[in-house]
Order: sequence, then C-alpha cells, then structure tokens
Amino acid sequence: MTEKIDFDVPEIPARIEDPGVQPHASSHLKPYRAQHQHQEALGFPGELVDGWQEKAIDKLGELTGKYRSLQVFMDSCMKCGACTDKCHYYLGTGDPNNMPVARQDLLRNVYRRYYTLPGKLFPKLVGAVDLTEDVLDQWYTYFHQCSQCRRCSVFCPVGIDTSEVSMAAREILDTVGTGQKYVNEVIGKVHRLGNNLGLPEPALADTLEGLEEDIEEEIGVPVRLPLDQAGADILLVTPSADFFAEPHVDGLIGYAKVFHQAGLSWTLSSHASEAANFGLFIGSYDNMQQVAKRIRQAALDLGVKRIVFGECGHAWRVAYNFLSTLTGPLEFLDTAFPSPQHVVEVTHNLLQSGRLQVDPSANDDKRVTYHDSCNVARGSGMGDIPGGQMLLPRQVINAVCNNFFEMPANTTGDATFCCGGGGGLLTDELIELRVKGALPRMQALQTVDKAHDITHMVAICAICKSQFAKVLPYYGFQMDQILSLHQLVGDALVWKVNEV
Repeated sequence: MTEKIDFDVPEIPARIEDPGVQPHASSHLKPYRAQHQHQEALGFPGELVDGWQEKAIDKLGELTGKYRSLQVFMDSCMKCGACTDKCHYYLGTGDPNNMPVARQDLLRNVYRRYYTLPGKLFPKLVGAVDLTEDVLDQWYTYFHQCSQCRRCSVFCPVGIDTSEVSMAAREILDTVGTGQKYVNEVIGKVHRLGNNLGLPEPALADTLEGLEEDIEEEIGVPVRLPLDQAGADILLVTPSADFFAEPHVDGLIGYAKVFHQAGLSWTLSSHASEAANFGLFIGSYDNMQQVAKRIRQAALDLGVKRIVFGECGHAWRVAYNFLSTLTGPLEFLDTAFPSPQHVVEVTHNLLQSGRLQVDPSANDDKRVTYHDSCNVARGSGMGDIPGGQMLLPRQVINAVCNNFFEMPANTTGDATFCCGGGGGLLTDELIELRVKGALPRMQALQTVDKAHDITHMVAICAICKSQFAKVLPYYGFQMDQILSLHQLVGDALVWKVNEV
C-alpha cells in the first residue's frame, strides 16, 4: 500500500480481547462538519443557532416523548458491563467513550439533568451534567464513532439499542446546526437527483449501456439493463455504487444475468436510482420519508408489480421494516410476492425452483467466506423462516460455489462484527477509526483464512464492500478479496449457445 499512514495499524491478535482502557485514544477523530448548503437542503440551520442549549434540550425532550423506546433506554441502563467490550470501535481503539454504555451516557447524563427529578435537585449524585459546548463537542465526536450496528443490543440484558441513542443525538446536533458533511451532502443529492452520487439520468443511461456491452462481450448473450421501462414487472432499486465501483458493479451485472436467464421483466428508475436511505443515520424521519417516497413514486410512475432491493444493508433494513410506514400503503403491488423483496430472496427462489442453470465449479478458483452485514443480520429478515436473513445468502452461496467456509460462530449471525464503516462513517477523514474498527472482523477473517486458505469474502452490503476494499490492505489482505454475492451467482450461470 503506497498511501501515507499517520497512525498505528493494530496487530491482528490470536483472539479478540478487551484492549484495556486508553482514555481519549480516539477523541481526535471526527467527521467534517456540514456546510450551510448541506444543512439547509435538509431543513436544518446552517450554523450553530442562537440559544442552541435550550433548543437542544427541548429536542431531547421531544424525542424521548415521541419515541417511548428512547426514554426506556435513557432510564433502564443498569451499568452491568455486558456491553463494554462488544463495540468494534472500543476493541480497536480502547477509548472508553466507545464502550456502548459510556457513549449512551453522554446523552443520558444530559437527559438526567433536565428530565429527571434527582438530576434537577442533586445532579452530582446521579451523574447528571449541564449541556455545555464541551459536551456538545463530545456528542459530535463519539456519536460519529458509532456505526449503529446494534451488536451491543444483542448482549444487553434489557435490550438497550445504542443505534437509536446515536440517531437521536445526531438529530439533535442537526437541529441546532451542527451536522455531518458526508451524510447530509449525500441526502441532499438524493433529494435533487435520486441517488447518492448525484448522477443525472444521461450519465446513468450511458453507464448502463456500457455495462450491457461488457456483458455481451463476456458471455455472448445480449443482457439488458433497462432504465425507466414502463410496464416492467420489477423495479430494482440498488445502491448507486453498483453503477460503477468494484466489486459493486459485478453484483449489478449478476442481478441482470439472473433476471435475464429467468425471463423476468425488470427496470431501474432514474427518479429513484438509489436504494440507500442515509436519513436513517441521522435519525431524521422527515428525510427518511422523502427518500423512501421517491421509490414509491417511481414504482407508481412505471406501473411495476414488485419492488426488489439490491445488495445494501441499511437500505434493506429501512425497506424491510419501514417502507410502507414511510411511504404509505403499497397496495398497487402484486400480493403474491413480499413487498418489498430482497434480490437474494428472488435468486434463492429461482434456484429452488430450478429456473436458473448454474455450474458451481465455475467458481472453483475461489475459496470463500461470508460476512453477515449488521443491518441485514440484526435489523431485518428474509424469506418466510426465522433467521432467513442469515440462511438464504448462505444457501445461495452453497448453490453456486463448492468451497465455502464459515468464520468463527461468535463473529457471525446476530453476533456479527461490523465492517467498521457503517452508520455514515464511510468518509476519508475517519480512515483511522475505520481501520481500527475493522480489527475484530479482520481477526475472524484471518482465523478462517489460516484454516482454509480463503481467497475471497462475500458481502451483501454496499458500505461493507466499500469499507473492506479500503481497509483490507492495511491488514495484509488484498482489496479485491471482497466480492458481491451476485458476482458469484452471475459467474456460475450456464448459458446456452446463441441464447437471446
């Protein structure tokens, strides 16, 4: 790797252990702040507002009143310690404020000061603190060192969800004019043009046309990637990284090959060419709703019968849990299919019904493992069976690949470790945090690699793929060792001579 590294990359240990408390170890790591235009495009003030303390305190009260779960999380922590070593950022940095309980307390201590009687009368006795600029700065720093992966909630005996606390803190920060540049700029692009990259329709059309040419050159079959095709059965919404970046684009090519071989009628939409919904990361219901409504409108405009989501973890979490709540009823879709549906579900069903012709030996040059993406594993479901979000991807892999090996069981499924770049932290100024946060996953990957000589790791999340492509080389792996699941599928499909 040629880029200059101005921080120490952790050594991969034989097993993950508590690193020991290292106060302020990551206190210097924070994302760039949003500029006026990024804030105002989302309905937030462009700079820290006058009377921001009162506005922030009022917003905290509004959120705890609006979301019963948040108030429960503020009131129910027992300080039992079950979560302390469950966060990948704490394991990678040792900063005690990255212990989930300590990060929660940054907000909880202010809540206690203004919204509990003991905190009002005897603040020092209950750890209550006044909201000051220093506290606000701590919020900005450490709530942007939470990828909202929810691993800590799996181990919490009362189910406290740090991701919801993190989203609330970020919403308060935005409300008083202190937002994060990367996430808010991305949301603004979706509002304007329908995707995270700000790609206008002509550029998107040219990209898809180029991919069609690449596919035909590869397999000798004219496979279309339709755009704005009215009357198609399926609207595919996929992360915009799928349109150009490796390994994402190979996943998009895989979807197209699957749909073509199965004879499915489908289209992309230039109005809603983005599956991701970064409104989740900042806890903004209004912005989540605006992004989601673009998808519903695109489905109505094109007259489709199904909405299928591509390989994007948090996009699927939002779609699976909230799409109809955000957009209103999707009664115009075909009730014979889940609404919405994940592309893995589509491919799994096609494989089970024999509608896809595959030769798993086509992937015999690969020895693969699978990374459970947090928002899929802990925030969604697939199929009609419990745990389908873990089972279906693995069954698809086993159908198209002969050499599949699992990472240690305590690092997969609902105990999976985050990639280290989720929750809106996939930005260059946080590369040190991202590298150190990836340590637990790198340890699990090294373990399975030593046992089975792994060549590739598969993921079904765009952020995971981007994160791993960046951080794998820091730990001695190759950036191209991360794959889209549907690249494996597409490569295993068998094509008839002169197939059209």
